[in-house]
Amino acid sequence: MGSSSPLTRRKRAPSSVFSLFLIFLCLLDSSNAQSTPVFACDVAGNPSLAAYGFCNTAIKIEYRVADLVARLTLQEKIGVLTSKLHGVARLGIPTYEWWSEALHGVSYTGPGTHFSGQVPGATSFPQVILTAASFNVSLFQAIGKVVSTEARAMYNVGLAGLTYWSPNVNIFRDPRWGRGQETPGEDPLLSSKYASGYVKGLQETDSSDANRLKVAACCKHYTAYDVDNWKGVERYSFDAVVNQQDLDDTYQPPFKSCVVDGNVASVMCSYNKVNGKPTCADPDLLSGIIRGEWKLNGYIVSDCDSVDVLYKNQHYTKTPEEAAAISINAGLDLNCGYFLGDHTEAAVKAGLVKEAAIDKAITNIFLTLMRLGFFDGDPKKQIYGGLGPKDVCTPANQELAAEAARQGIVLLKNTGSLPLSPKAVKTLAVIGPNANVTKTMIGNYEGTPCKYTTPLQGLAGTVHTTYLPGCSNVACAMADVAGATKLAASADATVLVIGADQSIEAESRDRVDLNLPGQQQDLVTQVAKAAKGPVILVIMSGGGFDVTFAKNDAKIAGILWVGYPGEAGGIAIADVIFGRYNPSGRLPMTWYPQSYVEKVPMTNMNMRPDKSNGYPGRTYRFYTGETVYAFGDGLSYTKFHHSLVKAPQLVSLSLEENHVCHSSECQSLDAIGPHCDNAVSGKGRTAFEVHIKVQNGGDREGIHTVFLFTTPPAVHGSPRKHLLGFEKIRLGKMEAAVVKFKVDVCKDLSVVDEAGKRKIGLGQHLLHVGDVKHSLSIRI
Repeated sequence: MGSSSPLTRRKRAPSSVFSLFLIFLCLLDSSNAQSTPVFACDVAGNPSLAAYGFCNTAIKIEYRVADLVARLTLQEKIGVLTSKLHGVARLGIPTYEWWSEALHGVSYTGPGTHFSGQVPGATSFPQVILTAASFNVSLFQAIGKVVSTEARAMYNVGLAGLTYWSPNVNIFRDPRWGRGQETPGEDPLLSSKYASGYVKGLQETDSSDANRLKVAACCKHYTAYDVDNWKGVERYSFDAVVNQQDLDDTYQPPFKSCVVDGNVASVMCSYNKVNGKPTCADPDLLSGIIRGEWKLNGYIVSDCDSVDVLYKNQHYTKTPEEAAAISINAGLDLNCGYFLGDHTEAAVKAGLVKEAAIDKAITNIFLTLMRLGFFDGDPKKQIYGGLGPKDVCTPANQELAAEAARQGIVLLKNTGSLPLSPKAVKTLAVIGPNANVTKTMIGNYEGTPCKYTTPLQGLAGTVHTTYLPGCSNVACAMADVAGATKLAASADATVLVIGADQSIEAESRDRVDLNLPGQQQDLVTQVAKAAKGPVILVIMSGGGFDVTFAKNDAKIAGILWVGYPGEAGGIAIADVIFGRYNPSGRLPMTWYPQSYVEKVPMTNMNMRPDKSNGYPGRTYRFYTGETVYAFGDGLSYTKFHHSLVKAPQLVSLSLEENHVCHSSECQSLDAIGPHCDNAVSGKGRTAFEVHIKVQNGGDREGIHTVFLFTTPPAVHGSPRKHLLGFEKIRLGKMEAAVVKFKVDVCKDLSVVDEAGKRKIGLGQHLLHVGDVKHSLSIRI
């Protein structure tokens, strides 16, 4: 047949367009179609699987795992050791991606999770450092619960996994660390409370079986990891030289709390070496402490390619087979990456590692998957099977993100102009490189948020605003000072939103100074000079800056630190600035002057000061120098007063008759023994309560964080002071309440000695809450 007539062609044209339209609809429909989750033991789809013991939900999971391991060949076992679990089709086990992240919301980092038209985003909470500033343990857990619900909802439609390598609980030891933003700060107690609280929120189920997991959390990066890339020193080759006292007193407590208090399902070993040994190849750190002392109920995973790094970068072994063997023998169960998949079989054949060690590793891996219900058949028929896209980005979840930001924001300076009055401020100038940012607000290890509310949008929702960035970015080489000063000179008030972003501080990017990047300091100073009304400085960052110039500038009426406040950051900032929310956040880390980093190398891991060489020490617990702002600093729009209601003046420890301290003068006692056992059983006088009356002396409701600190006797290089406990309390205007702290002498008032052992200092201990100080004597 020849070509069609013009009439025929005209008739076909609409049909072709319609066909394309149908194809488009089909593609659109398929992109939104509900996918299926990855799971094993699909007995409904393959009834023959019911014959396998590991698919039998009626027997204990330990027996099920043993049955599964016994069925695998060596090659199949090795396929389980990598972060992409190689499926075993003959046993109905699919491929599974272990690596997903949920640092402050479900993240797109890692191959295990992604977003689609069906679930385009998830709730993005503030970066961890700001959430930690709330000092609200119930909030830590509530966020974890929402994140795990959204994760399960995404898993049910095939968009996410069940294993999340979060949280990061490293100590924020040095202000230059690019990843400090991911952590709960510099204090071991706060970090420990955050760690266990967030882990519980992620993991705990509504099931009667306490061993079940909603999702599996992972505490990282174990241990003494806090140098990424500083002046050419990289994490892949850095050897953290840490004395035993600092290791047990500062670096280890958050990880211990993860395992012991939070029952975390995983711990991730880090890239760096500690005292010459790669952490992922150190049997003392892995098998000895995590699994031996702390009794980890779960698996140990390497940071991504850490085993490859210890071979190629650190040259710790001569061959890759030796690297694989030394890691597995040390207690590593899972390798993020493919190194163990590539080299373990050769290591077995060379006699470097036994198959029994591999069996042990994959047993830990499968036990975790069993606890998650991965081998229980269709997840939609299980406890969280009803969750789906409707449970992601709910109004309640988004409001919790805003509330978390409100609770974390720290008011550092207020000369009386804050809160601003919407009635008095007819025009608000909003200036700064971070004033209208979106992605900057959610920090790193982020996911696609539900939506953004920028600082400018939040402020503009209350009063008329004029806006100018002033700097094209945070590192601007030039600032539009003329435009910014003109704007400020004509406005009733000015809000400057400045700080950092991931180009300044991030993974693999440590800072070299504490100055504001680019020309921001000049922009702030010039705007403050020209402004007609009060100037409010809003600092968006993970780490602190030396803003002494702003602290001392009388034209700057207020300073707020807002961390990276998450998707709803603009709502929270506006609520605080206009007084709809009374700020209650407190700094979870010390803000040092620039002079500190000019004389202290980032690579010095020592916490305690050294008078012989002028080393000033680190964190509020040991640092002896001047600060810009101190740990725990934070103001309110009201005034809170403290008074002591109850606390002992003397605690006597009852020792056995033959105890050495009866016959010789002792400065301290072991924090274990019969004298401490009495405290546990309640028979002795070594456990007591401290009662503090807190009075709101202002004319508005406020939330207050009550800190109980102690300064121990000067023994064993004890801290200058350290945090014993903290409580959040909400008080109406002129309202009062009593806050009670339970103190265990052996646990709470002991210090770590030079050998890493806990000791109770004998003599005077000074308890302090705010301006209230109380002397307590511990004697035998």
